[in-house]
Amino acid sequence: MSDLTKDTQTRAACRIALALLLVIPLMAHAQPSAPPREAGDATAADKKPAPEEKSSQTRHTMTLNGQTIAYTATAGTLLLKKEDGTPLATVFTIAYIKDGVKDPATRPVTFAFNGGPGSASLWVHLGAFGPKRVARDPEGMSTKPPGRLVDNDLSILDVTDLVFIDPVDTGYSRTVPGQDPKQFHGVRQDVESVGEVIRLWLSRNERWASPKLLAGESYGTTRAAGLALYLDERFGLQLNGLVLISSVLNWQNQEFHIGNDLPSIIHLPTYAATAWYHKKLPPDLQSRELPALLREVEDYARTEYALALHEGDRLTPERRRTVAAQVARYSGLSPAYVEGSNLRIDISRFVKELLRSEGKTVGRLDTRFTGRDLDTVGETFEFDPSSAAVGGPYVAAANDYLRRELGFKDDLPYEYLSRKVRPWSFEDFENQYLNMAEYLRQAMVRNPDLRVLITAGYYDLATPYFDSVYTVDHLGLPPELRDHIRITTYEAGHMMYIRAADHVKLRRDIVEFLREAAH
Repeated sequence: MSDLTKDTQTRAACRIALALLLVIPLMAHAQPSAPPREAGDATAADKKPAPEEKSSQTRHTMTLNGQTIAYTATAGTLLLKKEDGTPLATVFTIAYIKDGVKDPATRPVTFAFNGGPGSASLWVHLGAFGPKRVARDPEGMSTKPPGRLVDNDLSILDVTDLVFIDPVDTGYSRTVPGQDPKQFHGVRQDVESVGEVIRLWLSRNERWASPKLLAGESYGTTRAAGLALYLDERFGLQLNGLVLISSVLNWQNQEFHIGNDLPSIIHLPTYAATAWYHKKLPPDLQSRELPALLREVEDYARTEYALALHEGDRLTPERRRTVAAQVARYSGLSPAYVEGSNLRIDISRFVKELLRSEGKTVGRLDTRFTGRDLDTVGETFEFDPSSAAVGGPYVAAANDYLRRELGFKDDLPYEYLSRKVRPWSFEDFENQYLNMAEYLRQAMVRNPDLRVLITAGYYDLATPYFDSVYTVDHLGLPPELRDHIRITTYEAGHMMYIRAADHVKLRRDIVEFLREAAH
């Protein structure tokens, strides 16, 4: 045996001896193994105390519509629990309540939220409805960081109390440690948890007798339509009104999938509005007033264009060239590009192609905004310039305002667009498009006094305004309820309230609607 072999054997023996020295004492003190625990069981050591609800209350005054309003602001968390007391999640809300109201039945309360899924409510809070808003230029584009708050003379606090809700795992809302976040991150789960927040807030604040409304933006409109039916069926809680800002109810209208031609039809008017804004239309169209031009494009989209897409491969080459030329004429693209895209222009292609010759892209949330990518040959933009321009100032303003003025302090990050909610569950809508328009129809039939206001921006590609028109036209409401839902349009994008003139119009439209719905 060689010296090398002897040395190897010696080192191996030493390692075995050392292992035995470590293991034997542990074995001597070992206890009999415990039976396996069921999923969800917890020992006393595992259990953590339930999170405590936190809140901060401050008093303020503001002037709205010529009147001085004294109000109380409460920023804090509500603890959602099972009926057996098991804590599930803390939900952050901000409530603004007018002081001195003797009879709550005379004072409406509006619950407001944004979408995402995964968005906190700071946009409708500090952009549209709250007593403060982020300062901006008249067109809403010069929101340079950091954001600066000013008094919101277009708040709706004079006509309704306001409760802003951050759904679970957005804003300061969080799932309780040990609970599965998936129980909140889905279409049905989200409706049920936000519904519980609304029920709990109404009960604790003794506001069941008040007129009740929801105001949701973007995916918040999907949530609001679901809530209108769920609250009625589950709690007997009937709403007076829904404000749907930049709505998405029937997702088939917006999902660009092969074989689904509806999005191409529905987006064409917004392509025309965008091309008009950036002066890319032929002179005879460019000289038209925008609303009149869009009525023409809508008529073409729902008739000749829809029929051509329906023809599919049966479309003759001559007819195909004719349609391509007309779509190009309305969209500001070239006939060759439209025909090469099989007459169907995906959003991702349009935002890159319209201003490609200038080395620019246009926004998705608001096509008035432009950006620049590293290259000009790709099929989609690197980022949404409208989202990038708005996000930073709002987030900075929200973090500062919550701490300094509302007195709510928490070291958690304020999740303004949370990735924690991904993947979002559509388990109840597998093998079909999510269609909350049907839930809205059922809610309106069950509660014939429910009124709905839909607000839509001409320059919104995320939730195009013509989708709202198409959806309402296909709701299937009985004739006597059709005038209970109305659509108003604005010359801005997804967040129409960032444009000063549209914010004025939005407040006027909502105040008129709210007074009708609540009284």
